[in-house]
Amino acid sequence: MSKIRSPFLIIFFIVILPLHIYANSQFKNFITVYGDKLFDGEKEFRFISFNIPNLHYVEDNLSFFETNSFRLPDDFEIRDALLSFRQMGGQVARIYTLSVRKQGEGNTRPVHVLGPGQFNEEAFKTLDKVLFYANELGIRLIIPFIDNWNWWGGVEDYAAFRDKTRDDFWIDEQLINDFKATIFYVLNRKNIYTGKLYKDDKAIFAWETGNELQCPSNWTGIIADYIKSLDKNHLIMDGYHSPILMDESLMQSNIDIVTTHHYPRIGQEMIDQAHVNREKTRGRKPYVIGEFGFVDSTYVHVFLDMIIENGTSGALLWSLRTHNRDGGFYWHSEPFGGDIFKAYHWPGFSSGNDYQEKEILSLMREKAFAIREMPVLKMRVPGPPFLFPVDDAAEISWQGSPGASAYDIERASSLLGKWTVIAKNLDDAMFPYQPLYSDKNVEIGKKYFYRVIAKNAAGKSRPSNRVKTKKIQYLTLVDEMYDSKQFFAYGGQLEFKTKNARRAKEDFHRLAGQKDAYIVYKVPRDIISFKLYTFFPDSVADIKLYVSDNGGDFDEIIPKRTDYINAAEVYDYFKPVLYESERLPNYSKLLKIECQVNTEIARVEIKYGK
Repeated sequence: MSKIRSPFLIIFFIVILPLHIYANSQFKNFITVYGDKLFDGEKEFRFISFNIPNLHYVEDNLSFFETNSFRLPDDFEIRDALLSFRQMGGQVARIYTLSVRKQGEGNTRPVHVLGPGQFNEEAFKTLDKVLFYANELGIRLIIPFIDNWNWWGGVEDYAAFRDKTRDDFWIDEQLINDFKATIFYVLNRKNIYTGKLYKDDKAIFAWETGNELQCPSNWTGIIADYIKSLDKNHLIMDGYHSPILMDESLMQSNIDIVTTHHYPRIGQEMIDQAHVNREKTRGRKPYVIGEFGFVDSTYVHVFLDMIIENGTSGALLWSLRTHNRDGGFYWHSEPFGGDIFKAYHWPGFSSGNDYQEKEILSLMREKAFAIREMPVLKMRVPGPPFLFPVDDAAEISWQGSPGASAYDIERASSLLGKWTVIAKNLDDAMFPYQPLYSDKNVEIGKKYFYRVIAKNAAGKSRPSNRVKTKKIQYLTLVDEMYDSKQFFAYGGQLEFKTKNARRAKEDFHRLAGQKDAYIVYKVPRDIISFKLYTFFPDSVADIKLYVSDNGGDFDEIIPKRTDYINAAEVYDYFKPVLYESERLPNYSKLLKIECQVNTEIARVEIKYGK
């Protein structure tokens, strides 16, 4: 897929952004506490919304060709997330923690914390930008300082800076001081876009001591006291990991908000436990459910109604992921979601039917307004998408529009030619990390113009920018492995798979073949080249590839092989291997692909047309 950026967009952000520096925030007040309630000025403040873990730091950059899944989000991705969030009635988003360099990993990730008292300016500039847009769009953020887990680096990695253990982190004075140095840096950082110190920024709803910490209560007290000594403006949440409310947190004077996380085996457990927790906090402290999820929409409905009725201050579903700057969305299958639940994509798509994405997002939006005692706002017509340059008619992609549920693609044969709809009601959640559309009905030797229109229930957007192709040099067969319709022949033990998508870099349509299983493609003209995207769950043993003109005699060919293995990943990915043709015998119209070991084929591209 092309990753060329629009010169217009680059100029737009270079020219326009400085004009917005120090722009006025939508916020007049810091959020305060009185009894067991939160207040925005004199009005009680309550919310139902989402965790957006990738808002400030992307962990799901899972293009087949990427060997590092981490990167910093850009302007488009940050605004897309916050605009989507606002359309859903969200007021408070919880981001994930600050990332920490892991021992021995070098500079492979753009982490926030490089070492004791050492910080990555580029990563914090991104967080500056998140806060700038949060102020502009009227969304407040919960910011946890440190992670209990190893996904992005956390407790163990702070300890490893000093050659100590994770158990030392909670009691060792040097490690506690290292962590305090991070807190000091963050609270006193001056945002380069707003001119405000973080501790003076009203877009920050609360600081959270960490994410799902398994820590002694006295450590929480030490950290909360330190935060309050530097920042009198913001509230502090206890980041302890439990669905059961901590009595110690209720008793600690500098913990303003108590919180729990809920991922139950059955939904009723979540409802019952949250009810008990709320009764325990009544009259004492505000209660926010910091994470919940992985349950049926029926339980989500009962859960949210209970929260609204019993005075719980807020609840945040896990998790919302944004549009990807390279087209489509970021995807995240949940390791503990039973191989069913994935991240939610607004406004919901058929690709999320297994975990009721449309129903749950609609429900969350309804209850986000209900807890504020507001009518549900009507959806607005989406803005126009941005169409990337089309170097190959088989690889058409665009940056999506917040709130768009579908897209139409239009094509014209000349600058002044009539626009014709060539594809209707496409969605940009269908092909994770791949081009979004392949135009099969083009003619070699011609040039075309394309544009895209976004749609939702409120109407259609203005057309995107129009893009002109070069002269078409070839046609392309593209198979995303949804079914066997494009196979000319096949045999052996083959199975289409959708499960274990995370291990296959979120590709949820693959063809698994055992040893000696094969598929054959036939195209009407000579094959020019091909690409074969594969994953190996176990050991890698090269597939065998053959070409033929008549289907009777097949000649074996040796392709170019490229491995895209991420040595630093933590999700136990399958091994991605790309096979490409270098030279093919003349007059080849059939391609045979034969597995030698357990192999999962994710995508096939065959260019033809001589």
